[in-house]
Amino acid sequence: MKLSYLFTTIFFVLVANFSAQAQWKKEKTKEDTKIWRYDIECEGIAKQGAKLVKVWSYSKNPKHAISSAMRNAVHGIIFKGYAGGGQGCTSFQPLVKDPSVEEEHKEFFDAFFAEGGEYLKYVSAATDGSIAPGDRLKVSKREYKIAAVVTVMSDQLRKRLEKENIIKSLSSGF
Repeated sequence: MKLSYLFTTIFFVLVANFSAQAQWKKEKTKEDTKIWRYDIECEGIAKQGAKLVKVWSYSKNPKHAISSAMRNAVHGIIFKGYAGGGQGCTSFQPLVKDPSVEEEHKEFFDAFFAEGGEYLKYVSAATDGSIAPGDRLKVSKREYKIAAVVTVMSDQLRKRLEKENIIKSLSSGF
């Protein structure tokens, strides 16, 4: 009887520990990426109304960088844009040209970029999820720079930001 009680107690402690570790990992991913430290570049021509981009995310854990690539890509299209380059790429100006807009609409953007947030409607992985050898760099003793190629539906994203009155519509004039 005492032995079965001991095994039951140990089992529940282990289950609680695994659950706590899973939650900690999610929080760590958010913590690693909340400062919006990433690089974005054009990867090629995408279908009409979309942008094919390569996003380089920084993290202490490569898995965290990969999981934040989509969030960083959408954030990059909204606030950073990218320079032109090879593969038929032309430069792209960010949808929001004033950086203070992010702070003015903080409540919207916090919800938009939350874990499992609405930003996922506007982005998809452009590859099978595998990372090319040259897209995984160790930049310091404890930090990685990982690239992922994603497609961002920039026209739909623009419409969403117009609907929220965060940016002016193209038809409203200057």
